[in-house]
This record gives sequence, structure tokens and C-alpha cells, in this order.
Amino acid sequence: MRTRTTVATALAALFVLAGCSGPGGNRAATAPPVAAATPVPGGSGYEGPRPQDQNLLAWTGDPGDAGHVTAQSAAGVGGRVTLVRIVLREEITWSNIWLGLAGVDPGAQLSNCYLGVYDAQGTLRSSTADISPQLTSDAIAKALPLAKPFTAPPGTYFIALLLNGQWATNGLTLKATGAGISVNAGLAPPNLRYSTVLTGQTSLPGTLNLAEQSTSTISTGWASQWYGVS
Repeated sequence: MRTRTTVATALAALFVLAGCSGPGGNRAATAPPVAAATPVPGGSGYEGPRPQDQNLLAWTGDPGDAGHVTAQSAAGVGGRVTLVRIVLREEITWSNIWLGLAGVDPGAQLSNCYLGVYDAQGTLRSSTADISPQLTSDAIAKALPLAKPFTAPPGTYFIALLLNGQWATNGLTLKATGAGISVNAGLAPPNLRYSTVLTGQTSLPGTLNLAEQSTSTISTGWASQWYGVS
């Protein structure tokens, strides 16, 4: 019985070896399948600049596309609240507003100048201290801190700028991402991307009626400012 079992086992082993090396392919030599390369979204492998590439959390547009915009006259924009819409896709802690200062007027007499953030209901979420000193020196991008950082859930917000005082019309200039009123294509109040509200303001009010957004000043050449968030 032992002899028969041994012979049977040996024959079985021979059949297995014959199957591995016979016609139909050498199974032992068959290479494992190569994993397909993961496709790159868009096909080109290129993705445009993101705020995170520059240590920011959000922005109104790529600052590399921001041009030079005149701050108009004190009579034109002084005391008006200028709004630039920004849409957040994820929750952030908002601590600073970055402003692109293109040119300065060292002789400007500024006071009661502020930046702030309003939510989609027109409620002021936070604002800076008076930024007048920062607007008369160093024409660079500047991080201007909010008095109280706040948690900003995804949604629509409006960055508000208020200027007051006297300055040379072509001296105080800000970086812009749009050539004025064209940035509002397809939009209407209370969701304009760029607008002004109110006149005669010396501080940012606690609430705004966004249905009162106006483009009258925008259409005269007061182009859309560039802002970043950190």
C-alpha cells in the first residue's frame, strides 16, 4: 500500500509540472500585471495657483493677475463702504485681510480707514483697527489683522473697505483683480461681486442692507480691489 501511494504521489507531481511548463504558457514565469498609472485630473497635470501655494487661506483672485487701480478722489469714494465678495469653500479661521497696496501718497491726510468682513446677511463679523498709517507707506501686499479673528464656515462673505481723508487721486492706489463693473456680469443685489453702499461713514456699521448695493461709483472706474485671507 505504501508503494502504491508513493507512486501515485509522484505521478501527481509530474502532472503538475507538465501543466506548468506545457503549451498554454509557463505559469511560473508569468509576470504579475502592471498597475495602470493614475490619471491626472484635466489630463495635463497642471493646476492653477491656489491660495495655499502662498500661505493664504483664500483670495479674491490670483494676485499675479492683479493690476494697478486708482483710488479715485476723496470726494468719489471717501465715506463709502466698498464691498468685494468672496466665497469660501471650506471653514477657516479668519485672522487677517491682505490688501495689495500699489502706490502711496506720503502727504495724504487719512483717518477713520478700515477693513472688515460682512456675512451674507450683512452682519459685520469683524474689522481692523484704523489702517490709515498702513496706507501711507510701503507699496506692498500687507496683512492687516482683524481685531477679533473668527471662525468662518463655508459661504459668501463681503470684504469691506472704508476710506476717509484727503489724498492725491493718482497717489493712493490699490491692486485690483477686475476692471470695474464687468466683474458683476450675471449678478444682481444683494449678491454683487463688487459694489458700494452708504455714504458719509466714519466707521463700519454693524449691519448693512445688501439689497442697497450700488454700482454708480464702480462704473466711474473704481476697479475691484484684490484681497487675500489668512
